[in-house]
Amino acid sequence: MWAAWDSNGIPVTILVLASTFCSYLPDVASGGRSQAQDSVSVSLPGDIILGGLFPVHEKGEGVSPCGPKVYNRGVQRLEAMLYAIDRVNNDTNLLPGITIGVHILDTCSRDTYALNQSLQFVRASLNNLDTSIFECSDTSSPHLRKNASSGPVFGVIGGSYSSVSLQVANLLRLFHIPQISPASTAKTLSDKSRFDLFARTVPPDTFQSVALVDIIKNFNWSYVSTIHSEGSYGEYGIEAFHKEATERHVCIAAAEKVPSAADDKVFDAIISKLLKKPNARGVVLFTRAEDARRILLAAKRANLSQPLHWVASDGWGKQQKLLEGLEDIAEGAITVELQSEIIEDFDRYMMQLTPRNNQRNPWFAEYWEDTFNCALTAVSEEFKPSLNSTTDKQKVLCDDQFRLSEKVGYEQESKTQFVVDAVYAFAHALHNLHNDLCTQSDQNGGQQKHQQHSESVWYRKPVDSQSQACPDMASYDGKDFYNNYLLNVSFIDLAGSEVKFDRQGDGLARYDILNYQRLDNSSGYQYKVIGKWFNSLELNLETVVWNKEQELPTSACSLPCNAGMIKKQQGDTCCWICDSCEPYEFVYDEFTCKDCGPGLWPYPDKLSCFALNIQYMRLNSLFAIVPMVIAVVGITMTIIVIVLFAKNHDTPLVRASGRELSYTLLFGILVCYCNTFALIAKPTIGSCVLQRFGIGVGFSIIYSALLTKTNRISRIFHSASKSAQRLKYISPQSQVVITTSLIAIQVLITMIWMIVEPPGTRFYYPDRTEVILKCKIQDMSFLFSQLYNMILITICTVYAIKTRKIPENFNESKFIGFTMYTTCIIWLAFVPIYFGTGNSYEIQITTLCISISLSASVALVCLYSPKVYILVFHPDKNVRKLTMNSTVYRRSATTAGGQGIPTSSGYSRTPLGTAAGAGTGTGTGTGVGASTIAASSDRPSQNGSQSSPSPDLDHNQTAVIHKDEGGWQEPQATTDKCE
Repeated sequence: MWAAWDSNGIPVTILVLASTFCSYLPDVASGGRSQAQDSVSVSLPGDIILGGLFPVHEKGEGVSPCGPKVYNRGVQRLEAMLYAIDRVNNDTNLLPGITIGVHILDTCSRDTYALNQSLQFVRASLNNLDTSIFECSDTSSPHLRKNASSGPVFGVIGGSYSSVSLQVANLLRLFHIPQISPASTAKTLSDKSRFDLFARTVPPDTFQSVALVDIIKNFNWSYVSTIHSEGSYGEYGIEAFHKEATERHVCIAAAEKVPSAADDKVFDAIISKLLKKPNARGVVLFTRAEDARRILLAAKRANLSQPLHWVASDGWGKQQKLLEGLEDIAEGAITVELQSEIIEDFDRYMMQLTPRNNQRNPWFAEYWEDTFNCALTAVSEEFKPSLNSTTDKQKVLCDDQFRLSEKVGYEQESKTQFVVDAVYAFAHALHNLHNDLCTQSDQNGGQQKHQQHSESVWYRKPVDSQSQACPDMASYDGKDFYNNYLLNVSFIDLAGSEVKFDRQGDGLARYDILNYQRLDNSSGYQYKVIGKWFNSLELNLETVVWNKEQELPTSACSLPCNAGMIKKQQGDTCCWICDSCEPYEFVYDEFTCKDCGPGLWPYPDKLSCFALNIQYMRLNSLFAIVPMVIAVVGITMTIIVIVLFAKNHDTPLVRASGRELSYTLLFGILVCYCNTFALIAKPTIGSCVLQRFGIGVGFSIIYSALLTKTNRISRIFHSASKSAQRLKYISPQSQVVITTSLIAIQVLITMIWMIVEPPGTRFYYPDRTEVILKCKIQDMSFLFSQLYNMILITICTVYAIKTRKIPENFNESKFIGFTMYTTCIIWLAFVPIYFGTGNSYEIQITTLCISISLSASVALVCLYSPKVYILVFHPDKNVRKLTMNSTVYRRSATTAGGQGIPTSSGYSRTPLGTAAGAGTGTGTGTGVGASTIAASSDRPSQNGSQSSPSPDLDHNQTAVIHKDEGGWQEPQATTDKCE
């Protein structure tokens, strides 16, 4: 085992030993005792020796390392190793011809004492000298006697406590002695840089800590206290638990540590600190078994008014003796235990043992007396010389018929399977090593899987003098053996479970979740499996029993906040008050509300946001139907008027009304009605462009035409008295050019508007619950775009007022005036309504549509209803005589013909035919019904007689109306040619 021992450089100690070696061998042969043999241990000879470290006794108090009481679990584990060794030695398929011996020591549950005991393994290795360099006096080759103490320890099984394994592993690695622990679960033992020859058939506490947190989370507990034992098991385990708990939002109310030398006062103080956190009713224990019991004793002394709910690691596990007399305090406890199966053959093995047939175990007599509460006589004196005589007198004599059974409280210890697995792991690794080093034929070179096991073959096999072990096995380096063979074993154990190691030497992580419950209709208690953990938790909450409670208890500093609420920290990490988020906010994390943003709204659970439905005017809405009906009616009426005018295109009435401007005005009215559909349509770039052009241009067409008409009438009447010269720009062509120019200004304004503010759509948010799709038109921009039309309306209104007193022959200006007055009223009412309903897009759009349609309807009805009435109902009046109305107003004092008929206005009517010469000229005017200023025409008079020289003149004449001090004089014909 030691590379330093070679023939080229022999240390001084070896030279000293060599001088006495041959004389030493006879002493060994004669039965001389070594120091290891003087100590109490289990020593069985074999070809290969395996060491064992088990807590046979409990920890002593004071200076004594070992206590007087036998530790039940430790004795069972020791017997499990002996049981497994017997099975391996009697297995013809595993290490045939090779016997495994043992050297088992008691650690007394104390790490320092275990380290001291392990020195015996080291001394055995130091005694393993290379005998090839020695020769006896009779020239024979020396050889060592095969017993437990004279041979080197090839490997060690143990210890149980992680603190013991940490100390022992540090020592054994120096001598390349591999170690397998059946119970040590400290996380740090997986560190191969420090414990490179350590393996275990159990998983590290990292997995157990995760399992404990899974249990806590499954109970919806968020606020728990923890208690851990001093030492590697408790400290590393609780560290892993705290880390996992913090990551998963489980808060620690109080974290208490149990010192190694704690007394009752310490445990009472721990319980007092737990009671200061009354909301943390769940308590996690990561302690040794004896510490767990003393914690329960302190809880019982405290006489708790409200029970604590224990969640314990495998240090508590499923031990019954730990809870004797404390069942009422421990009821409902949740414990974690490594998943293990009962080996029924081991129970049979234990039940046939007695102090007489199990003399190889020097501590079995103590275990027997403790189990049956009796005293052995001759057997105890021979095998237990330290037995206290006072105790003997208080106990009855042990009956020879006593046997271990469930009736006397025997129950297979949970780690038994892992002890047996550790022995078999060494056996399989040694078997593979033997195949590689010692077998010259039939080498399988692979890992043999032990699928079948013979029945009860745990009787002791004598050491075979013809061993199949070769010298190479005994001298094989332990580190190479660990890396090349031990870590690579894989087999099915006696319980049918798979056994193998990962590269850190850890076993598979499988746990049972247990609940300590009262038996039905009984005063007894039992551990009931309520779940399992293998990478994830499977737990049946319906089968869980709680201490003095029917429902799942609560362990939380503050209750969880409802949906849409966040925590505001107060004091401890898990103590808070709940505060509501705003309606438009979602819960970003448990401490923060976050605005969903415009157009978004949180789901009812407030965990995320969804996009609000985009609103725009729907065609099936009442707000859309009403303006569309009005627009359709208006469009129909307008088309009817256009058709009537087209059908009567050359009649006097249509000619007298100014056909060109009439059609222009009707087209503008039609555009205004059509704007309704552009405004109601879903906003797009196209519909938004139509809105901008349609509204502005439609109005500009109407009011440009009306302005041209009223301007023409006003100029004619106001300039007639100043000059007889014909007026310019009053011909139809001029009127069309003027109207088109006025319209072009609005088109130019609209184009500039589109460049400054490109058309498009935008989302409008009147409040956080609405998203309205609108055209990208600001209300003020729209108002400014209509400023030009307002100017046109204002000027038209002014002209209408100025021409309101002209004679009845020219009273179309009165209809225009009425149109403008009504339009002004409509628009004065529209502006405040439009801006006042900005938050209701439906009302705003409907108001705009109806206002535009009303404006168009007023112009249509006021200006064209008289004409339509004549064209439809009185076509007989559609003649030149009636259309032009051959009467004019003049003062009765200046009558040229007969006496005029006085009127109520002070004017009299005189037929023009008596005062005018003959002519065939056409009129130029804008008459409405009975009175017009004659418009230019090339049609002859319909009556074939002399025409009135008043408005209806030929192309070379113009009607000049003079006004003197008394009133209007009759028109006089001029020879100037009309435009």
